[in-house]
Amino acid sequence: MESITKKYSHSNNRPIRVIQFGEGNFLRAFVDYMIDIANEKSDFNGGIAIVKPIAFGSLERFKKQDNLYTVVLRGKENGKVINTARVITSVEKVLDSKNDYDEYMSLAELGTLRFVVSNTTEAGITLDLEDNLDGLPATYPGKLTKFLYKRYQTFGGADDKGLIILPVELIEDNGKKLKECVLALSKQWGLTDGFVNWINESNIFCSTLVDRIVTGYPSGEADEICRELGYTDELLDVGEPFALWVIESEKDISAELPLEKIGLPIVFTRDQRPYRERKVRVLNGAHTSSVLAGYLYGLDIVRDCMDDKIMGEFIRRVVREEIVPQVNLPRDEVEAFADSVFERFENPFIDHELLSISLNSVSKWKARVLPSFKDNYSAHGQLPVLLTFSFAALLAFYSSSELQKDGLHAKRADGTEYVIRDNPDVLKFFAENSIKSDEEFTKAVASNTSFWGEDLTKYGGFTKTVSDWLRRIKSDTAAALKAVLE
Repeated sequence: MESITKKYSHSNNRPIRVIQFGEGNFLRAFVDYMIDIANEKSDFNGGIAIVKPIAFGSLERFKKQDNLYTVVLRGKENGKVINTARVITSVEKVLDSKNDYDEYMSLAELGTLRFVVSNTTEAGITLDLEDNLDGLPATYPGKLTKFLYKRYQTFGGADDKGLIILPVELIEDNGKKLKECVLALSKQWGLTDGFVNWINESNIFCSTLVDRIVTGYPSGEADEICRELGYTDELLDVGEPFALWVIESEKDISAELPLEKIGLPIVFTRDQRPYRERKVRVLNGAHTSSVLAGYLYGLDIVRDCMDDKIMGEFIRRVVREEIVPQVNLPRDEVEAFADSVFERFENPFIDHELLSISLNSVSKWKARVLPSFKDNYSAHGQLPVLLTFSFAALLAFYSSSELQKDGLHAKRADGTEYVIRDNPDVLKFFAENSIKSDEEFTKAVASNTSFWGEDLTKYGGFTKTVSDWLRRIKSDTAAALKAVLE
């Protein structure tokens, strides 16, 4: 079979308008994919220079394929199964920040450059005052600060040569935190006041929220997919159809990044918090409020939960009745987002294991479910039935005294052994307390303020209701689920 370069050519030679720190699967199937469509459907006309920011990994496959690769999107959308493929031609150059240092730094001198995108993992946006201006700084904020300083010097601090900086690392206020790091390093390195003013006045640090499941190279299916495509592709990148990019900025940048105008799923806003809350509460909250009960019920992957009559009803009802009404965005928007979440959970191409989602469920319940629980209680003056049940399911899932090196070992009703993985102190607490009576166990967990930030026993009837459901789940999970839905 011929390679992708035999079938497609990369001869666009577009001016580089985007520098991207990170060559991973997500950026290639999200940002680079959108830029590729913008090049086709608008006058954006921008190439991307990818910079590998760390020593790990190789760029040989990019060189071999002339920076061409295919994004395959598979899943459900508006009730239909989607399976599409697009050859991405937006990447003009791929560099190693260390081995190609001079060429990498020369990008700062490009008059066409306007955007900086990054995905250096959540740990990437961290301040290290030991980082050094000499040579290649170790951290991403260090690399960016030096890169911006070079640009400032090259263009004499020209206002129109500032950059729009779009980090997509999965931390809250990522743009603000990155800017704080840049300013702190500028001070630490003794850079000029003029540079600091240029950073503040001529560069736009955006905080962003991104959403798309990208599974990357499909090792077990690559040969079959390539046969269908008619060429080999060692950079094949697989994701789901759903995508969302929320960009928060003080200045309106929508005219410069015309993705919304061509129908791409991007939202420009001055406040991304409602959208972050929507994602955390609806998508993540749906997972955390259902997967533990689903696993104890005997299911193993998210899609099977959606397909099961009982669990499918539980998930849809907990989202529609107890989560959606409490999100601070227009109701129709939140309901439409919830419908897209259900389709994502039904994706026939992704086997999302419940046990993998169960990791660190205590902190996840606090962050993803407790806010909806509290808002429901405030609005109605009573416990939300399904969210309260999900707390009981958490206790049932964590009920074991068999603490071992790799986690807390437990068994579900069919005898399947599973390992609960969480913070060591959390596992120790459950191992010591799950041997108590259902009511005492519930009271001990609910009143642990280090878990929840407050004493949950203060909510009227919480201890009794949870302990009753706990007893019923441990006895017969299926019967308990049927009962809570009545």
